[in-house]
Amino acid sequence: MKIKPLADRVLIQPTAAEEVTAAGIIIPDSAKEKPLKGKVLAVGAGTKDEEMVLKEGDTVLYGKYAGTEVELDGEKVIIMRQNEVLAVVE
Repeated sequence: MKIKPLADRVLIQPTAAEEVTAAGIIIPDSAKEKPLKGKVLAVGAGTKDEEMVLKEGDTVLYGKYAGTEVELDGEKVIIMRQNEVLAVVE
């Protein structure tokens, strides 16, 4: 399935949460923190008031409670407004 975000929304694939700590302890799913970094999969066209500055392939940082989680082909992705993205990682 292909999703094309509307207006100033972006589709982000979160990076995988860390499975093992530096000490070799395995972290169970219930204790993992939600990732705050991800890769932009698709972007909307922007709005007349806010142009789209993000592009596909950008690695971004976003807030802990930003966006809405959806399932796309069995994989969890997040759709959010561009203004919820905090920074682009270069």
